[in-house]
This record gives sequence, C-alpha cells and structure tokens, in this order.
Amino acid sequence: MISFLLLFLAADATWTQWGGPTRDFKVAPAPLAATWPASGPKVLWKREFGDGYASFVSDGKTLYTTYRNGEKTIILALDTATGKTVWDVSFDSPFIKGEMNPTMGNAPASTPLLVGDRLFVVTFTGKLLALQTKDGKAIWEQDLWKQHGGTIVEYGYTNSPLLYRDMVILPVGGENKAMAAFKASDGSLVWKKASADNGMTSPIVVNVDGEDQLVTVMKDVVLGMKPLTGEPLWSMPHKNKTDTNVSSPVWAGKNTLLVSSAYDSGTRAIRLTRTGAKTEAKELWFNGRIRVHVGNILVRGDIAYASSGDFGPAPVTAFKVESGEILWQQRKFAKANFIDTGGKIVALDEEGKLILATLSPSGVEVLAESQVLSKPAWTPPTVLGTHVFVRDRKAMVALDLGQ
Repeated sequence: MISFLLLFLAADATWTQWGGPTRDFKVAPAPLAATWPASGPKVLWKREFGDGYASFVSDGKTLYTTYRNGEKTIILALDTATGKTVWDVSFDSPFIKGEMNPTMGNAPASTPLLVGDRLFVVTFTGKLLALQTKDGKAIWEQDLWKQHGGTIVEYGYTNSPLLYRDMVILPVGGENKAMAAFKASDGSLVWKKASADNGMTSPIVVNVDGEDQLVTVMKDVVLGMKPLTGEPLWSMPHKNKTDTNVSSPVWAGKNTLLVSSAYDSGTRAIRLTRTGAKTEAKELWFNGRIRVHVGNILVRGDIAYASSGDFGPAPVTAFKVESGEILWQQRKFAKANFIDTGGKIVALDEEGKLILATLSPSGVEVLAESQVLSKPAWTPPTVLGTHVFVRDRKAMVALDLGQ
C-alpha cells in the first residue's frame, strides 16, 4: 500500500498532482524576490514543446507532463535542472471524428499524478495509464471510454486523477459510473458509482465534520460521495449552456464549498451539514457576476480571489466566502491561474505573461511582470521553491524567481 505519510512529509518539496502539494494551488513560503528586472526573471532553461495543457508534476529531481504529437499522446520526463529529456513514451490517441471538437487543439489537458515510483496519466482519449517513473514502462492501463463506456467529452479527457489511500479516483461519466476508483497497485476496479455525464473539472477530497468526502463537478451537477466506497452522499445542480464546467471545486473551510463556471453560469457556495450518516447540501448563495472559466479560485481566510470572465475582460475579483459579495474587481492583467506562495502570488495569464503580485481585501498590487510565453497559456504554473515551470502549446520555460 502506498504511504500517504511519506507523501505528506515531502509535500513542501514536491508538486505531485493537479493543484500542487495540497491540491489547492498553495505552496510553502519561499524567498521570492520583491521584484525582478525589466528583462524579466532569470531563465534557467527553455525548450520547444508539443501541444497540450497538462501541468508539470515533480519529485524535485524530475518533471513529468504530457503533450500531443500527431495522433499520439507523449508522456515526458525531464531533468528539472536542465530541461533535458530523461525518457519519453507514446500512446495512440486518435481523434474521434464527429464526437470531438478540435477548436482548441486535440491535446492532453489532464495533469498526471505522481505517487512514489509510479506516474498515473490519462490520455486525451481517456486511457488511464500507470507507468514506472524510472523509464516510463507501462505497468497497467484502463480505458475509461472504450472499456468502461465513459462520457466522451468533445474537448478530450481533461480531468486530473486523485489519490486516496491506495486508490486512484477520477471521473468516468455515465449511468452508475460517474466516478470510479482503481487500485494503484494493479489497476483493478474498486468501485464505480453515481450517475452523471463527465465534465472537465478535477475532483478533491474535503472533510465534513470528521468525514472525508469526495467532491467533483460533472457536466451539470456537483456530486459528494464516500471516497472508500463511492456511495453517493449528496448532489447539487450546476450547469451552463456550453457544457464546460472547467474550474475545480474549492474547499473554503467552515463546511463551505465554492463551485464556479463561466458563460451563463456563475459561482455558488454550497454549505454542507452532516447529521449522523446523512449530509445535507444547501446553496448558501449564488452570484452570476463571478464566472471562473479556465482558472482557479484562491481562498485566503474569509476572502476568495479569481479571474472572473470568459470572452472579453476577466478582471481579478475579490469576494466574501460567506456571502458572495464582491469587494473589488481590477483589470490588472488577463485571465489567469494563481499560485499562493504565502505572502505573494505567482500568476500566469492567458496572454503568456508571468506576474508576481500581492492580493488583499483592498486590491491587487503587481510587483513585477514579464512576457514568457505565447497565447493561449492556460496551464497553471508549477512552483518548486523559487523555481517556476510554465508552458503553453509550443514551449516550456523554467525560471528562477528567487532573491
């Protein structure tokens, strides 16, 4: 069985999953520079890359990610210090004509999961693979679409897998198979439960009054389940006309879950109350003016921050967790993903601009910014100490933001 304790102890020096060490886009404080020169932060290395949106994961020594080359998904391991290839392997991922939309590229967007000496990856067309980290050799695989009949999402499989105890959990989609859990050791199915078509978000685990609950946003509903068994606990409608629920749910504490989508949707807070074995989910508030598209929400105490908008302006927005009241909106940069490093935030906007800033209930202050990538840069940065790793659909760049 894989030890969660070892992973937890090493969490501050690694980035093993979607959203970082604790899956909430927060890292331990590091000695970041107060600003950087007009020429930008120090570039450690840069290399050409293939199409895709998956984040980097790392054990500190090696980076892992995926990209697309023709009809193949390439899984790549790189040396963190130099950017040189350690190994790469490819798997067939043919575009499914008539069911998939090539508008934003037929490229992988699911971020791998790194667990000890294993890497768990989902291809653009829904293959879940377990690989050896030393050489990329396949250990086992499950086909979420062909084998398990999962929902074919028109922009490809984008959900990032989650580790819970000795299981890899992720959305599949469909009747009695909204979510599924597989043993990390051999890939055998542990459970497959609930009914909902798949969306584009990644699941999280929250703790409601002492009970772990698996939470995920599907195509048009938010689900709460028992992670050990898959037993459904509660649900809440949440949809938009484009079927693109993208931003992951966020646990804001005080039994409050934040869920946001763009277009004709918005942000809702869900209050979870547990009595005995039953959990009640109640909408605390809804605000249609807060619409998070491909970015993330950062929660700091009683205030949450995010880029709000889809097409057109997407101002940085601060709002109260308890009421949804907007405190301010400021157009300091384009739609962005945020990483909380303690005092400062590191952001990458969709125009490819890297930003160092501070967030507070009174506003956002940009300390430094530099054009490092091209548009669209929708992948969240990976932060290891003072080193930041970013990518777009053409290149990857490693930078040092230290003092």
